[in-house]
Amino acid sequence: MRIGYKLATEAFGPAELIAQAVRAEQAGFDFVEMSDHFHPWLDSQGHSPFTWSVLGAIAARTERIGLATGVTCPSLRYHPAIVAQAAATVALLSDGRFTLGVGAGERLNEHVTGEPFPSVHGRHERLREALEIIRLLWSGGYHTYQGKHLQLDDARVFDLPPTPPVIAVAASGSESARLAAELGDGLFATEPKGSIVEHYRRAGGAGPRYAEVPMAWAVDEEQAIKAAWESSRWALTGWKVMSELPNPVNFEAASAMVDADDIAAHFSVGPDPAVHLEAVKPYVNAGFDHIVLQNAGPDPDGFLDFFERELADRLRGLDR
Repeated sequence: MRIGYKLATEAFGPAELIAQAVRAEQAGFDFVEMSDHFHPWLDSQGHSPFTWSVLGAIAARTERIGLATGVTCPSLRYHPAIVAQAAATVALLSDGRFTLGVGAGERLNEHVTGEPFPSVHGRHERLREALEIIRLLWSGGYHTYQGKHLQLDDARVFDLPPTPPVIAVAASGSESARLAAELGDGLFATEPKGSIVEHYRRAGGAGPRYAEVPMAWAVDEEQAIKAAWESSRWALTGWKVMSELPNPVNFEAASAMVDADDIAAHFSVGPDPAVHLEAVKPYVNAGFDHIVLQNAGPDPDGFLDFFERELADRLRGLDR
């Protein structure tokens, strides 16, 4: 099992994210993963730096730790040719430590270009075409592509790593899990659903399986719940809401009824390592082998110390 740390790009500026990544490497994490957003979920979070610039800086400041996007939409706000070029560059800068996590996108980030936001089916069609384009460009040479939604005209990525980055495809059901098996190298999910892993495996998927575990560390439960409510209550709105709302103000409204009990039911909270260990177990039992700790607590440095001191060895014992 590999253990990752989620860099909250919505909650911290670029310099702080780089510092957290360096500390995560020192604390013993295997990789860091970061979202690729244009907006934060809530105005109170206050940040959303350009992920690809931060990734390049982290690659230069670290030596061992893996890097991953969790996740990039390569078909709406970006053209897939740009993602192919960006990912190849980060792979070179990190000496092959980069994983490209991709997904179908959320209106929150993708509407900013003024293009219509497609239906779920349309987003999956675009994601398929985007992955085909990225694979073409990573094969070397010049390529042209004519799809239903996306086109490529006589393009080449000149700086390619010796081995292409792993592509982990976000999935929430059978259709997207099959796409991850067919055109990806790995799976990415946010729920401990064994059915997603099973659909992926039945479709021939045999790569790494990433999942995010929501938790909030603090010196007491009350502080942890308060911090998670302030920064992360949007996460309880559900994927159908999360993918469709256009702006932070909409997430403020959608999460207005979330209370402390809801937070405590969704996040593992407080200072007890046993509580957080129990939160991870369902993901391991569901078949995920790359576990991302998504801390919504008030003190990221304290959490990283807590992981190194009290949690890391216990977590690694789960798959022994």
